[in-house]
Amino acid sequence: MTLHFGLVLYPNLTQLDLTGPFEVFSHVPDAKVHLIWKDTAPVTADTGMQIIPTTCFDDCPPLDVICVPGGFGQRALMEDDQVLGFLRQQAEQAQYITSVCTGSLVLGAAGLLDGYKATTHWTQIEALKDFGAVYTPGRVVADRNRMTGGGVTAGIDFALTLVAELRGDQVAKMIQLGIEYNPAPPFDAGHPDVADKEIVALLQSQIGGG
Repeated sequence: MTLHFGLVLYPNLTQLDLTGPFEVFSHVPDAKVHLIWKDTAPVTADTGMQIIPTTCFDDCPPLDVICVPGGFGQRALMEDDQVLGFLRQQAEQAQYITSVCTGSLVLGAAGLLDGYKATTHWTQIEALKDFGAVYTPGRVVADRNRMTGGGVTAGIDFALTLVAELRGDQVAKMIQLGIEYNPAPPFDAGHPDVADKEIVALLQSQIGGG
């Protein structure tokens, strides 16, 4: 049967939170990936990229996987009854309820992470705890049918992990090979646990987090 993946698209999201998993999910056999918003007008990400939704809330089919990416626009979603209601409705039959980065805070606002282990961007750990989630360090955290990815680039790790659960390791490994996901970062600065303290402090002062 066709697997239906749904990625929530919204203004001022971080596009890589969405496009990383989208790339992975798009290579899954017998699967369809939906980009979902209130309407189908182009949506502008926080860096200016425009992305076109493929369906709207009212027309969206029942989803096997619902995923909320993160980004500064997530703050508005946390108080948007239409968005939160859509997530709760889809969560009733979805196999997996998922997020990337600060998208976990939207799941939390919808009441979908209470009592579940979860992760988020490192600057928003305390905010995640406010929703009853059990913060757990990791690029990918799974707890029953909840799966959350850490900040931004962790969306690819999350997506491959989820595909392995749904379609098996071989399919996930073939997708990883096909997209040549073989990280070798030029700097050891991708997390506050390993980055220079001065760099961490400078970034925190710019984004007001942590």
